[in-house]
Amino acid sequence: MASTSPTCSSMATSQPVTLRAPALASAEHFMMAEKARLFHDDETLGDILVARDPATAKAYGRSVRNFDEDVWCRHRVDIVVRANLAKFGQNEALKAYLLGTKKHVLVEASARDRIWGIGLSSKHEKAHKPHEWRGQNLLGFALMNVRRILQCSNKSS
Repeated sequence: MASTSPTCSSMATSQPVTLRAPALASAEHFMMAEKARLFHDDETLGDILVARDPATAKAYGRSVRNFDEDVWCRHRVDIVVRANLAKFGQNEALKAYLLGTKKHVLVEASARDRIWGIGLSSKHEKAHKPHEWRGQNLLGFALMNVRRILQCSNKSS
C-alpha cells in the first residue's frame, strides 16, 4: 500500500490501479501496458502484466515492438492521467493527499528525466523556477490535471 508522502505521486509507487481486468500493481504497469496495447504488442503486454515490480514493467515497456514516437507522444499524457485518476481516485488516503496539495505546482524533480520530469533535482537552484526547467514535467502537469478532475468531482457530489 502506498504511503501518503510526496513519493506517492511517483508512477512507480506500489498502488494497485484498476481500470480493466486484471488490476495492475502500479501506475507504471498501467502506462506500459497501455503502451503495448497501443502498438498491438501482445507478447510484451503479457510480460508487463506479470512484471514483479514497476521497474521491470518499465523495462518491458521500453522494448514494445512497432513503437512510433509520434503516436506515443499523442497518447502518453492521456494514458498517465487515466492511470493516476484511478490510482488517486480509488484510494481515499492518496486522494486526500493529492487534493491537499491545493494549487501548488507539482513536479517530478528528476535530473535525469526531461520528459516526465523537470530535468533538475529538487535541490537544484532552478527547480522552483519553471521558466528555467530543463524538462517538460509531463507527470507534474498530469497530476495537476488529475487533482483538478478530483476537485470538480468532489464539488459535484
